[in-house]
Amino acid sequence: MSFITLTTDFGTRDHFVGAVKGAIYSELADAKIVDITHHISPFNITETAYILKNSYKSFPEGTIHIVGVDSELSDENKHIAIELDNHFFVCPDNGIISMIASEIQPTRIVEINIHTRVESSFPVLDVFVQVACFIARGGNLTVIGKEIREFKKLVEIQPKVNQNQTQIIGGVVYIDNYGNVISNISKKMFNEIGKGRNYKITASRYLFTKIFTKYNEITGDNSQNIKQFDGNKLAIFNSAGFLEIAIYRSNLKTVGGACSLLGLEYRDPIIIDFFTESKPEYTSLS
Repeated sequence: MSFITLTTDFGTRDHFVGAVKGAIYSELADAKIVDITHHISPFNITETAYILKNSYKSFPEGTIHIVGVDSELSDENKHIAIELDNHFFVCPDNGIISMIASEIQPTRIVEINIHTRVESSFPVLDVFVQVACFIARGGNLTVIGKEIREFKKLVEIQPKVNQNQTQIIGGVVYIDNYGNVISNISKKMFNEIGKGRNYKITASRYLFTKIFTKYNEITGDNSQNIKQFDGNKLAIFNSAGFLEIAIYRSNLKTVGGACSLLGLEYRDPIIIDFFTESKPEYTSLS
C-alpha cells in the first residue's frame, strides 16, 4: 500500500483535515496517511512549493502527495495529477509544482477529467481523495484525465541571473519556525554562477561576505562562552541547500528571528554580487 501525504493550509482547528483522512480511510482502510503540514500560510503557493520540494524525497517511491492550497477549481486553476521522480502529486495547477519540476521533468501530467471531477467548494475532499485512492490501487493516470504537456510555472520562485553572470537576484520564499529567512537561491546556483569568486550578499540594509557551513561555526573557538553570539546574524546554506539568513540560536519570544530583527519578509529581495576571481569564504557542504 502506498503512502498518502497531506499538505494544506487548513490548519488543525477545523474539521477539514479529519474529513479528508476519514474519506481516505473509507476508500482504503489500510491506507498510510502522513501529515507533512497543515499550517501553510493561507493561499501561499511559494511556501507550499518550498515545503513540498524539501519533504517529498524523504518518502518511498510511489508515494502519493495530496496538496490542498488554493485548490478551488476554475478555468485558470485546473486540477492535475503528476507523476514526477517516481512520486505522484494531486494538486491544483497554480504553480505549486514549479520548484520541484524546475530540476526534474514530470514523467506524465494529466488534467483531471471533467467527467470524473466534481464541482465542489472542498475539492481536496471531493476530488483529490478519489484520485489519490485510485492511484494507490494501481490505476493509470490516463484513466482519470487527459494527458497534457504543460503546467503553470511560478516565475517568482526562480531567481534571476544578470547577463554578465555577476549577480543573482533572488527573494524570500519561506520563513521557518525560528524566524529564519530562506531564499530561492540554491547552493548549486551559487557554485555554478559564482565559480569561486568573492561575493557580497545584500538582504535589506545588511551585508554578508561569508556563508557558514553550520550555525555554530559562528562561535569559532569560543566554545566556553557561546551565549555571547546569541542574536548574531549569519548566512548559511541550510539542509535543503538554499541560502538562508538566520539569527544564531534565535528564539522568537526572546532573541527574535531574522525576519523580525532584520526586517525581512516574504518576497523581499536577496542579492548576491560576485566581483573578483578569488575563492570566497565558503566551504561546500558536501
